[in-house]
Amino acid sequence: MDSTSKYDLRKLSIDDLTQILAGMGEPKFRAKQIYQWMWEKGANSIDEMTNLSKSLREKLNEVYIINTISLDKAQFSDDGTIKSRFKLFDDKMVESVLIPVPYDNRFTVCVSSQVGCSLTCSFCATGKMKRVRNLEPGEIYDQVVEVNKQSLEKFDKPLTNIVYMGMGEPLLAYKNVLESIEHITSPSGLGMSPRRITVSTAGIAKMIRKLADDGVRFNLALSLHAADDTKRNEIMPINEQNNLATLMDALDYFYQKTRNRISYEYITFQQFNDSIEDADLLAKLCHRFPVKVNIIEYNPVEGVELTKSEKKRIDAFAARLVQKGVMATVRRSRGKDIDAACGQLANKD
Repeated sequence: MDSTSKYDLRKLSIDDLTQILAGMGEPKFRAKQIYQWMWEKGANSIDEMTNLSKSLREKLNEVYIINTISLDKAQFSDDGTIKSRFKLFDDKMVESVLIPVPYDNRFTVCVSSQVGCSLTCSFCATGKMKRVRNLEPGEIYDQVVEVNKQSLEKFDKPLTNIVYMGMGEPLLAYKNVLESIEHITSPSGLGMSPRRITVSTAGIAKMIRKLADDGVRFNLALSLHAADDTKRNEIMPINEQNNLATLMDALDYFYQKTRNRISYEYITFQQFNDSIEDADLLAKLCHRFPVKVNIIEYNPVEGVELTKSEKKRIDAFAARLVQKGVMATVRRSRGKDIDAACGQLANKD
């Protein structure tokens, strides 16, 4: 049986494994051992599972494979940011970014959840790619494992935070995203705290409500980028079906049910959404439930007319929010000397 016709071992639950191994005459504890190799130790192959007998590994290899990701290309910024392009088992490409802030002891990975994206936000490089498929839970998990290795190698520090802000819309890959978080946070997985994880959405109200109903424990970020429907419709077509009033209702519901942290991601564009009037509109969206605003410098994308706001306009915008009682932070652009914008590297030959 060639590798393309083998079944991905990581798609099996521990109950599935137990049943399959029992059929092979193996004891129950073998299932736990295999599960540990896959999700706690991040094994890339069945052959790495050295506490299994050679004969069992051979039997498993005949039918199963672990469809891991592999590093295809890495870019290193002068500010320490590392952008990686990973090749998937079907030769598709996705990106992950390591964002180190050593003075604050923060080492964050930004992971992708889809190959491409269906949302066509006008300012986003990924939005220019069609959505090919959702990533498997294991492919999202692998990004965390591989970038954690980079962080340990370059900075002698493990990852402290995970943000689902890479390629794709996480809430359109809902099941796989939640399953990946389960493996990342579980004691039988990587054991990271869900409070260290933030999932970012362009704004799908019914799925935000589903997160609340499912009792998730991670943080939620809304990619807002405009505080009125007219402007948001212009740059984010998804707003036409999920307007700001609907989104605010969904976020309020999410907060009331979970008490998890909510943040707004707000890229400022020169003389489009960065005026004092825009700041006042944004402030009005910040008092219904506790929220933090992350003001983000734009990384230009080829073919996009929107441009980065001048520093003085960003600073005035932020100061106005603070004056209005809003917790706001300016996140200066990272990786300016590499393909920093989401989707740029994956789109390259």
